[in-house]
Amino acid sequence: MSFGETPITVIGNLTADPEIKFTDSGQALAKFTVASTPRTFDKDSGQWKDGTSTFFRCAAWRSLAEHVAESLTKGSRVVLSGRIRQHNWQTEQGENRSMLAVEVDDIGASLRFTTVAVNGKTAAKPDASGDPWATDGASPDSKFMDKPPF
Repeated sequence: MSFGETPITVIGNLTADPEIKFTDSGQALAKFTVASTPRTFDKDSGQWKDGTSTFFRCAAWRSLAEHVAESLTKGSRVVLSGRIRQHNWQTEQGENRSMLAVEVDDIGASLRFTTVAVNGKTAAKPDASGDPWATDGASPDSKFMDKPPF
């Protein structure tokens, strides 16, 4: 994140399935909206009450976009972190418009009300030198063991 950017964390539900597109250069882009609704407990009525929902238009890029499209669907409860971006444009009638959106850096399923299964697959591919984390055991001069100490 660059200096001066506005970070944001949003907890809410997807309002529709993510839409995935690819740029001319082949970059994946997933667009989706997250609705966040505050809940407060009304002591007088003894009931939980929903506040006004806030809708966040979100964009995820590259492998994150593909993971979002493969993993999340309408209604999925998520926790995301990202940066607020302002988009400005002009309509065909010459009117100036703007909107705020969230450029997503990371997103995951919220486990507060449900469980999920993580498949453990990774999209990361080792570079030409190989994966530095993959090992068949600790080297003789290493201080680290290949098994946890518990």
